[in-house]
Amino acid sequence: MNKQNLSRVSSCSLLFLLLLSACSFPGQISTSAQLPSVIQKQVNPELPAISFPRDEGVHNDLTEWWYYTGHLEATDTVGKQHHYGFEFVIFRVSRSDLPPVYPAHFAISDITRDEFHYDQNRVTKVKEDIASKGIDIQVGNWSMQGLNGHDHLVAAMKDYTMNLSLTANKPPVLHNGNGLITYGLAGFSYYYSRTHMQVAGSIIDHDQALHVTGLAWMDHQWGNFLTLGSGWDWYSIQLKNSTEMMIYIIRDSSGAVISTYASYIDATGKDVILSPTEIHVKAIDTWFSKMTGITYPSGWHLDVNSSQLQATLTVKPLLKDQELIVKPSTGNIYWEGAVNVQGKLGGSAIDGQGYVELTGYSR
Repeated sequence: MNKQNLSRVSSCSLLFLLLLSACSFPGQISTSAQLPSVIQKQVNPELPAISFPRDEGVHNDLTEWWYYTGHLEATDTVGKQHHYGFEFVIFRVSRSDLPPVYPAHFAISDITRDEFHYDQNRVTKVKEDIASKGIDIQVGNWSMQGLNGHDHLVAAMKDYTMNLSLTANKPPVLHNGNGLITYGLAGFSYYYSRTHMQVAGSIIDHDQALHVTGLAWMDHQWGNFLTLGSGWDWYSIQLKNSTEMMIYIIRDSSGAVISTYASYIDATGKDVILSPTEIHVKAIDTWFSKMTGITYPSGWHLDVNSSQLQATLTVKPLLKDQELIVKPSTGNIYWEGAVNVQGKLGGSAIDGQGYVELTGYSR
């Protein structure tokens, strides 16, 4: 199994180290699509509301990322079925008067081959078009473009090239009601998701070109905040009845849960925030990484008991090993992988798919 292809990434530059150390940055870029524990504080009324398509693109803030995950299906010329998971994320980190750095990760979970592959990339940009509408970012030969929920992704690594077009079937979900989360002294973040994006395009798998279709999830966060959390588990769940769930659980340095956020997005795109007391998540297995010596949870029972939603779901990784060792680009190690979902929703059988991210387990 190809655990790491670093051909596109040079050793850490002095500039990048300066960016990481500036403004008390904790020494690495968080790879999570989520943030540390929310501090309940009145939102600054001077901060403008999110506006589309203006806020899809680059902002001149401390931290920003565009994060895509999804599942893809294909049939080759001899009728063989192929199933892939993919992760593609571009970060933007800006500190002091230094030019912003753009680290990026690209991963393919090749479920058919039972293999996980990933790559990383990073560029420093001296010139940017902050005022441009929509997403238009290039990191090496990887690119993200998008406007009003019509996005295009291109990325390549050894044995895999991905070229995808995505179309949002629902309006963006503004988390926390208005898409704005405050953190007291840690800063603030804007945060929205496109939770149901139809995908069509191609994957070149070991020189074999395949037409793929599927379903993706996109997160976009930005703001003048620092990623100070000790670790978190993040779940994006897409059910077959065109509803979705997002859950993240934040832990402190001792491993104790200090914050839980959960929401349910119905078939029309309405977002229902669930109380942390209505959510129970229990790990049912573990996986030990021989590469890093880290033990991760692997598989979960998820119970939701609220007036808005009754659900009992089992979430299982489609591959045990979906660990990314990305210290040259973002300074850390994390597990992010494609999962299968089965269980009951409102008393009826349901299944689906999703992605899970696990950070902070090396502490």
